[in-house]
Amino acid sequence: MQLSKKVIQERFKAIAKDTLLETLNIEMIDFGDDFLVLKMPVTPKVHQPDGVLHGGATVALAETCGSFAAELFLDTKQFFIRGIEISANHIKSVRSGNVYAKAMFIHRGRTTQLFEIKVTDDDDNLISLCKLTTVSLPRTK
Repeated sequence: MQLSKKVIQERFKAIAKDTLLETLNIEMIDFGDDFLVLKMPVTPKVHQPDGVLHGGATVALAETCGSFAAELFLDTKQFFIRGIEISANHIKSVRSGNVYAKAMFIHRGRTTQLFEIKVTDDDDNLISLCKLTTVSLPRTK
């Protein structure tokens, strides 16, 4: 059964409550069969001292996007997902507006998954290119 966008957004809001996701105002924007898009506002709260988006906030957005995509697209009744490696290349700085992370599978294995996550601004300029590896671990009863 395919879940609706509204159901997925409510699920995301529920897991974000009282976490870093809520602190950074990250919200779920869109998803499809093989992608997920999250949005984060660029405000002084996520700036580095010289007034541009902090790379750590960008990576937090990217890892959230890839991890939630894994949760959506994998069998989480039998497995739980953990990020095991993330890398980021920051290409352009941004001072205001919003940034959007779009996670897409590169590899969807039974044990490991690899995501490419592109972070763009309101004008669709590439801000950062990230890669996230996740692992599916069996749930114990």
